[in-house]
Amino acid sequence: MSNTIETIKEQINNNPILLYMKGTPRMPQCGFSAQTVQALMACGERFAFVNILENPDIRAELPKYANWPTFPQLWVKGELIGGCDIVVEMAQNGELQTLITEAAEEQDSE
Repeated sequence: MSNTIETIKEQINNNPILLYMKGTPRMPQCGFSAQTVQALMACGERFAFVNILENPDIRAELPKYANWPTFPQLWVKGELIGGCDIVVEMAQNGELQTLITEAAEEQDSE
């Protein structure tokens, strides 16, 4: 197993709310990442992110590990939630807020 996969596993395990994206939340480098960040920020909780443009190894390995070909990827409590379409849809129907709030509360209570 490559070190990159180990790194990915650590990132996912250590961050209850983790977004793999192109760019950063303040400067997203693609429209899908921007939409996903907006939906996450609207939930009002802190989240971790990895800029895959600065991490080509992760950019190459994560789609295989996640079995999800595209970015962004939102992971919550160790599970892949999905990409932009799923996150935006969940934000619209209120599921995202619930999911993110619960993950943040668990993080705070540890």
